[in-house]
Amino acid sequence: MGWWCLERTLQGQGMKYRRWSTLLPHIMIQEAKLRLGLERGATAKEALDVIVALLEEHGQGGNYYEDGSSCHTFQSAFLIVDRNEAWILETSGKYWAAEKITEGVKCICNQLSLTTKIDAEHPELRDYVKSQGWWNEESDFNFSEVFSLTDDHLACSSGRESLEKQGGDVSAQAMIDVLRDKDSGVCVDSESFLTTASIVSVLPQDPSFPCIHYFTGTPDPSRSIFKPFIFVDDVKLVPKVQSPSFGNDDPAKKIPRFQEKPDRRHELYKAHEWARSLLENDQDKGQKLMRIMLDLERQGLEAMEDILTRAEVLDPAEVVDLFYDCVDTELKFFK
Repeated sequence: MGWWCLERTLQGQGMKYRRWSTLLPHIMIQEAKLRLGLERGATAKEALDVIVALLEEHGQGGNYYEDGSSCHTFQSAFLIVDRNEAWILETSGKYWAAEKITEGVKCICNQLSLTTKIDAEHPELRDYVKSQGWWNEESDFNFSEVFSLTDDHLACSSGRESLEKQGGDVSAQAMIDVLRDKDSGVCVDSESFLTTASIVSVLPQDPSFPCIHYFTGTPDPSRSIFKPFIFVDDVKLVPKVQSPSFGNDDPAKKIPRFQEKPDRRHELYKAHEWARSLLENDQDKGQKLMRIMLDLERQGLEAMEDILTRAEVLDPAEVVDLFYDCVDTELKFFK
């Protein structure tokens, strides 16, 4: 069984390592590479190959905000997983290194973590760092040491420690608890940064069992619930978690770009904002609502565990509207 979890946060802007500063005409943000890797790669390794090819062609950087005057420089890290294998890919500019994961628990954060165990790399990586005087071949090549400007390149220990506390007993609930851990800094809820969405995926190695993905669809996992989703043919779409479409009037499509900031919140997002306000302003009602929501989440986890442990093969018709029904139920409680 493979477990994969993700917290989406704007905190990644604070990565502390050597920057690749050459400006490319068509730079590409991390999420675009991730989506194309998922679309074009049938395996984790194929997705990795897609991402590094895009990195070579388009570089990395771009605009995370609807602000036409800004263009962010950042370096990306990816945890790429399929039913059979997992890869950690870390980058600096167009240069990259990757480690194939075969056991244990791993995490990525806003610091480099790859050291001397490198299973794939940019073909010019070592020549480049030698030309910059960052490595002289007298010691083992250590990716994080070479590209880090400070000594805290292995400082992203909070997520790793939270995972290691689970030992060998890692479950979907355990992964959700990790993503909700504010004390460790994994879950961020401050004026400056906010964990914007969270996912936990269960990837059984036995292909007769479905992969199950738990999405919040709303920010701050400590105040959101994880809802199950299974990819099947004819899955029912969920307009209530889709941002509104503005067509050709979208400020992202007009030139100059981002001169306006439209309201992109979907219906569940708006309802969740109301619930967050209730938690902050009326603790008794807020806590009561949260207990109800967590009980719904528990029921969903138990139902998915039943699917993963029963002998008969899942009938796709059973789950075409699974996520739709979960979102609809959540909204009813919010109202």
